[in-house]
Amino acid sequence: MARQKLGQHFLSQISWRTRIADTLPVERDAIWVEIGAGHGEMTELLATRARRVIAIETDAALAATLRERAAHWSIEVGGPSAPSVEVIHADVLSLDLAALVRSSATNDLRQGTASAVPVAAVVGGVLTPEVRLEASAPINASACNDRFRVYGNLPYYITSPILSHLFRFADLIDSIHIVTQLEVAQRIAAHPRSRDYGYFSTLCQFYARPELVFQIPPGAFHPPPKVTSALIEMRFPGERANLGIQNDAAFLKFLQVCFAHKRKTLRNNLRGTYAQETVAKALAESALTDNSRAEELTLHQFAQIFTLLSAE
Repeated sequence: MARQKLGQHFLSQISWRTRIADTLPVERDAIWVEIGAGHGEMTELLATRARRVIAIETDAALAATLRERAAHWSIEVGGPSAPSVEVIHADVLSLDLAALVRSSATNDLRQGTASAVPVAAVVGGVLTPEVRLEASAPINASACNDRFRVYGNLPYYITSPILSHLFRFADLIDSIHIVTQLEVAQRIAAHPRSRDYGYFSTLCQFYARPELVFQIPPGAFHPPPKVTSALIEMRFPGERANLGIQNDAAFLKFLQVCFAHKRKTLRNNLRGTYAQETVAKALAESALTDNSRAEELTLHQFAQIFTLLSAE
């Protein structure tokens, strides 16, 4: 049974699962990280498209059942080239995904070196709750040989924190494909001067190139949610690759300040952080006026202003 506090809505209709799977890249040597694997509604389909699937599930009972199912899949397929399905019982926000992907054997992290996921903390694919990945911990992409893709049927209330966590591994990710609430998907893909455009839009588009693929009705799930859902695809890299930003964290904090009060002008939002004269000069050099608002600007314009302000 679905647990409401976890926001569980399982993609029960095979026709919708197949339609989603048909949009996903097929790469026999790929690694997929699945978030919110549930009963394995999409896990088995992912396994037909990849060398390895790391299925993450925070519900202990579901993870145990899925682990049993995955063992049968391996037996049925057989052979040395059979896809590996690893089931990890954990909160994805606590996981060092780079360490998981570096591991070379099913449910075995001995090849990983990240201290956030020590070997002793993993028993039968279960991550003990005391193991946490510090939010400020740097991710050394050069130490990882394997890139990966992400699929997830995400609880609507936690989509933003999960994406923010995934972006810490942006240099290792080829694409993200998530099912989430339609309104959230629209915010992710929104363009400047549109109603849904805001900080979350710029965050996602800084790291990736999002596209809303199609909408999914409530009846596709069990139990059905009260809202329409959507599949959104995010390919990497995003605008970050072209902006020349040296300090991602500082730039993202700058964007948050710019969007802090949507009704206010950009100048008024920045006045508490920078001198008014400095802001006025940066806006003028960026061909913007004192009445310009954050929701009107592209990421390139934000980057230009940020660079000018940082130089002062």
